[in-house]
Amino acid sequence: MVLKSKENSVGAWFFLVGVIIAISIGIVTTFFLPLTRINQYSSSIYGVLVLLGLIVGFSINVSGKDSQTFLLIGAVLVIVSRFGMESVTGSLIGIGIGDAVASTFSALLTLFVPATIVVAIKTVFSITRV
Repeated sequence: MVLKSKENSVGAWFFLVGVIIAISIGIVTTFFLPLTRINQYSSSIYGVLVLLGLIVGFSINVSGKDSQTFLLIGAVLVIVSRFGMESVTGSLIGIGIGDAVASTFSALLTLFVPATIVVAIKTVFSITRV
């Protein structure tokens, strides 16, 4: 029988929900919502993603090597999402999915950045405790 640690399960669930919401936002805002509706609800939608990112950052218990891994992966995701927004939009614009990809990357950035910042601050405080 395998025993699982439940200390990170809340953060993991919020992270999964945030990723699903971010991908859904990318698809829905591009193909199903008119521009006026997007402008009306964008601050609320992105506010929810920032809140989920903060919850993930505060609820994930990372220490030692786990914090280094999370911060490295978080930094890579943020960098790749930001550069991916620009490069993929330019290359896929003729196909018609460039806006969906850029919107999805933007939503993922809105989720990843707060979580990575909170974990980075928690890691700095844990390093300074001697």
